[in-house]
Amino acid sequence: MSEVLSQSEIDVLLTAMQSGAVGVKDVKYEEDKRIRTYNFRRPNKFSKDQLNTLEVVYDNFCLLLATLLSGILRTRVTAKVDSVDQMTYEEFTRSLPNPTILNVFSLSPLEGKGILELNPIIGFSMIDRLFGGPGVSTFKGRPLTEIEKNVMEKITEKVLSLFNEAWSSLHPINALLEVIEINPQFTQVVAPSEMIVLIAVNTQIGDTEGLINICLPCLMLEGIAEELNTKFWFANVTNSNSENYSSYLQKTVEKTVIPLSVILGRNTITIKELLELRVGDVIPLEKRISGDVEVYIDSKLKYYAKPGLIGKKMAVQIKQTKTEGGD
Repeated sequence: MSEVLSQSEIDVLLTAMQSGAVGVKDVKYEEDKRIRTYNFRRPNKFSKDQLNTLEVVYDNFCLLLATLLSGILRTRVTAKVDSVDQMTYEEFTRSLPNPTILNVFSLSPLEGKGILELNPIIGFSMIDRLFGGPGVSTFKGRPLTEIEKNVMEKITEKVLSLFNEAWSSLHPINALLEVIEINPQFTQVVAPSEMIVLIAVNTQIGDTEGLINICLPCLMLEGIAEELNTKFWFANVTNSNSENYSSYLQKTVEKTVIPLSVILGRNTITIKELLELRVGDVIPLEKRISGDVEVYIDSKLKYYAKPGLIGKKMAVQIKQTKTEGGD
């Protein structure tokens, strides 16, 4: 059926309405699908495709982040992009708790400043874990102490360094931490009415879950707006990126601390013998002086070694690797 009525069809319709055969309410107007609402107070600066490109960038960042934090905190960490939205800077700051952990950063050569906001639940969980605790957040609406702030600076610098690799296939950048703030109302990187892109990263550290918000002002991204499309992204993804990621993963794993213990020998005694032990008593071990001792990595037997000294310190010399199964 033609979308445009002919003059004869219009005449028939008008006659029917005048005679009462067809009421005005019976005439249904089809909304033009090409027309969409536009809010002049919140003008969207970037298209859906451009936001999808940013989501791809930060999907890659999430993989790197989970690997980094797992190595630092020595616990299971997962991270994934929860949403990518456009809003005004004022809406973003109003949605944040006070106090919170606001890391102001720059992305040279891009202009302006961005914000990496760590939800206090996540931030204090990381601090508790690094201080030897179980990683349970003790956040009770307080700001960071000076020691906690110094620790958080070190963590944030490592997290921001992941931006460089995540953006490498799109645009080369150098992310640098500028300052850490706690009050959203006193942290103004752009005017309140300016539009920003907000990337919300859902992060889980052990049993603790919270958001890491990444605020990128649209003024910062306007210079590379043409590069923010999926075609440009996939055209620049090369095998070298996989090699870089493998190299980074290897370096991260190499820095992981693992416990090593050496068992000089074993013996079994009764409770009566234990109660009768006095200073100077000797407990013989089943190992001979000339025999090899066992070296454990964590709780698994890995090597056989000879005990000795290096200077005034006890040491062992690896003699053999414990083999399991065939080739």
